[in-house]
Amino acid sequence: MLIHPEEILETIKMVSSENLDIRTVTMGISLRGCSHPDIDTFNENVYNRIMYYAKDLVKVTNEIQNLYGIPIINKRISVTPIAIVAESCDATDFTSVAQTLDRAAEDAGVDFIGGFSALVQKGMTPGDLNLINSIPRALATTNKVCSSVNVATTKAGINMDAVSLMGKIVKETAELTKDNAGIGCAKLVVFANAPEDNPFMAGAFHGVGEPDCVINVGVSGPGVVNSAVRALKDPTLGDISECIKKTAFKITRMGEMVGREAASRFNVQFGVLDLSLAPTPAIGDSVAAILEAMGLESCGTHGTTAALALLNDAVKKGGSMASSSVGGLSGAFIPVSEDEGMIRAVQRGSLSLDKLEAMTSVCSVGLDMIAVPGDTSSSTISAIIADEMAIGMINRKTTAVRVIPAPGTKVGDMIEFGGLLGSAPVMPVHNFSSEQFISRGGRIPAPIQSLTN
Repeated sequence: MLIHPEEILETIKMVSSENLDIRTVTMGISLRGCSHPDIDTFNENVYNRIMYYAKDLVKVTNEIQNLYGIPIINKRISVTPIAIVAESCDATDFTSVAQTLDRAAEDAGVDFIGGFSALVQKGMTPGDLNLINSIPRALATTNKVCSSVNVATTKAGINMDAVSLMGKIVKETAELTKDNAGIGCAKLVVFANAPEDNPFMAGAFHGVGEPDCVINVGVSGPGVVNSAVRALKDPTLGDISECIKKTAFKITRMGEMVGREAASRFNVQFGVLDLSLAPTPAIGDSVAAILEAMGLESCGTHGTTAALALLNDAVKKGGSMASSSVGGLSGAFIPVSEDEGMIRAVQRGSLSLDKLEAMTSVCSVGLDMIAVPGDTSSSTISAIIADEMAIGMINRKTTAVRVIPAPGTKVGDMIEFGGLLGSAPVMPVHNFSSEQFISRGGRIPAPIQSLTN
């Protein structure tokens, strides 16, 4: 890839003053050869397999960071969904597998490891149930393990039995981690149409169609886009779109360069570049700030969904021109706790849970890092999940829910997670019950647009 000197100087400015970084280099590792009936042997196989590939992940990424002068914030690992590879074990509790993943992540020095996961969009096998029932204790007894469950796809519909169960799992996870504001729920996400090559947590796992080992990269850059849009003089919306496309192109080229260098050094395949705009709690490094730069007084007011649609489309168009390996989620993230502009919008009353749900119809993921009162019922959480899954299923897109019913909290409280997870204002939910709807179970059938063959 030919890099012009002007691009280098521009990148230096983006890094030094606009919060540009590589959010994550994520190594995907297949565990399909680790299965064994004895869970202790299985755990040993898993640990050895991860360390074989990832023992130098931090060292190599730090070398690349120093080589190019581009911050690489997180080093992460994703593995084959544990529900699949652990199903042959004679155990019913998979907590020890999560603890093995945590030990491997600790010894490899990475920030997070994803893949304590199950794919249950059409039904649940015994292994799936074993894993899902193990999630609360697994997340309560580990530090770096992330979990995800895919409960819906456009082709299969929505598994409402799984949706109902996940509401209870979220509540139990919050209770078991109540001493830390229910932080276990921040490491648990429920998906529709989950991608198999996503480098971002908490939803990363190594899909069954992936190679033995692969490097996926997730870039960031809301601060860069925000600065570029605010520098425009009285632009039309078309001008703003063009500006975002050009900026996304530059950000993506940087990520592509880092990803290919990392893959080359590990002698593995370069997988995808996820060009999602992933915000941080830093001032200005905010997707909400970009929407407000377009002319909205406050994120969440009327017009916000349209502005977000423009942003998401422009990011995808610009990024896809810069790389032939765009994948994962790729677009704009709207996590409340991780975006200082979103937090401010909730606090001033312009952004509600209902408006966030509408925005997820055009963004890259879904209801992300949302704190709700601790006494929110499991059926209400399941109903929130069901609504989001329906948006993903009908629109043939990835949607997700990462919601934290923080024990002991009420609307208006702030809960602190620290680091990239930030802090979250506790948002109100509807008081009317959804319990009878959720308790019906069964499956919401796939929509007519699933008939594409």
